[in-house]
Amino acid sequence: MSDEDPIPKAVIDRVVTLSRRARAAVDENERNAYREERAELLERHGYEARIRNDDTGSTLVLYPTKWVEDGTVRFDRIEDTDRAIERSLSGPGTGENWDEIDEHNRSIAATVEAHHGDVHGETASAFAAFMSNHYAKPIEDATAAEREEFRQEYFPRNAWPSDEQRERLDRSMELIFETVGSTDP
Repeated sequence: MSDEDPIPKAVIDRVVTLSRRARAAVDENERNAYREERAELLERHGYEARIRNDDTGSTLVLYPTKWVEDGTVRFDRIEDTDRAIERSLSGPGTGENWDEIDEHNRSIAATVEAHHGDVHGETASAFAAFMSNHYAKPIEDATAAEREEFRQEYFPRNAWPSDEQRERLDRSMELIFETVGSTDP
């Protein structure tokens, strides 16, 4: 979690716990109780939860309520994508060390930006968010498949890249891995 998250860390942690419990519950009443508590917590902060399931597992996505109409996120209402919050609910690294991993990844992105400028820094920030939120892994542990998923799927859809970012994606990835001491982007 970053200091800029609009929901307190304790609330996010509780929402993640409730989401995991709801997924694991066998009894429908128990599952509904967890979901209701989660919805009430988020409502106090003006957020709604969605679970995104894909090949990499399940991700809890928290959206500001004003982005949602009739259960659908309206992209024309999004002013700042950083207000969305994502947390992995499955896969490696979903334990208590997420904050440390996210802080580490954001530090790498900040270093890339400081040494190589805004364009590469914005791409590094997007990759840091991807690795933290989808895999809960340090950037330097990204597999070739994860890097490719970022390039092909996450980056074009979720990073809202500028034309310059798109043109310089390969170089940005090289700089990210040079920063972490790996020459294998």
